[in-house]
Amino acid sequence: MDFGTLAGLLALLVAIGALAGVLAGLLGVGGGIVLVPAFFYTFQGLGYGGPEMMQVCLGTSLATIIVTSMRSIASHNKKGAVDWTILKTWAPGIAIGALIGVFVASGLKTKELQVLFGCLGILIGLYMAFGKQGWQIRDDMPTGWRRAVLSPVVGFLSVLMGIGGGSFGVPIMTLCGRPIHRAVATAAGFGLLIALPSSLAFLLVHIADGSRPPYTVGAVNIPAFLVVICMTTLTAPLGAKLAHATDPKKLKKIFAFFLMLVALNMLRKALLG
Repeated sequence: MDFGTLAGLLALLVAIGALAGVLAGLLGVGGGIVLVPAFFYTFQGLGYGGPEMMQVCLGTSLATIIVTSMRSIASHNKKGAVDWTILKTWAPGIAIGALIGVFVASGLKTKELQVLFGCLGILIGLYMAFGKQGWQIRDDMPTGWRRAVLSPVVGFLSVLMGIGGGSFGVPIMTLCGRPIHRAVATAAGFGLLIALPSSLAFLLVHIADGSRPPYTVGAVNIPAFLVVICMTTLTAPLGAKLAHATDPKKLKKIFAFFLMLVALNMLRKALLG
C-alpha cells in the first residue's frame, strides 16, 4: 500500500472512530452498529473484498468494543448502576454464544453475513424508532432454562453483527422490569463478555489475501482497531455533553431510520450485487 492510500485510510478511520464515539455518547448505542458498515465500505472502497471481507469488519469492530466496554463499565460502576448479579449469571451463556457466533461467522460468506446484518439491523432500528421505555412483559429477569437459552442467543447474534450487548441486552432487561439506566449500565458488561472471547477467537480465523487489508491479524485489522479506540475515547464524552443540550429521543429516531437505510443497502448489495 502506497503512502497516499495509507494516509487516506487513516483519515477515514479517524472520521469513523470520531463518529462512533459521538453516537455512543449521544444516543447510548454501541459503536459496532456504526463501525461494521463503515469498515465494510471503507475497505471495499480501497479495493478489498471477497467472500471473507465481512469477517474482518466483525472481528475488528468487536476488538474495539473490549476497550469501550471496559471504560463504560468503570464509569457506570462508580455510580452503582451495574447489576453484577445479572452479569455473573448471564456471563457463561453469553460467552458460549459469542464463541459459537465466531465459529458460524467464519464459515459464512460475506453476502450471507450482509443479509444477517441487514435483517437484524432493520429489527434494531424499528425497536429504536418505535419502542417505548414503558413496555414490559414480566417483572424479573429470566432464570433457569429460559436464561440458559436466551443468554447464548444474545452472544451469538451480537457476534454475527459485530456489536456489543446493548442492542439486545437493553431491550431484554427493560422488558423484564429493569430501569433503563440500570439496563444500559449492565449491558456494557454484556459487551465485554461478548467482545473479549470473540475477538480472541477472530485472531485465529484465516482470511484469504483478497479479503485482508494490510496489517490484519486473523480477522482483526490492527490499524483500524488502534485508530478507532483512540478516537472513540476522545469523542464519547463530547457525545455525552451533546446529549444534555439536545433532545436525544428525536435524535435516536433519526439514527434509527439511518440505521435501517444502511441495513437495507446492505441487503440490496448482498441480494442484487
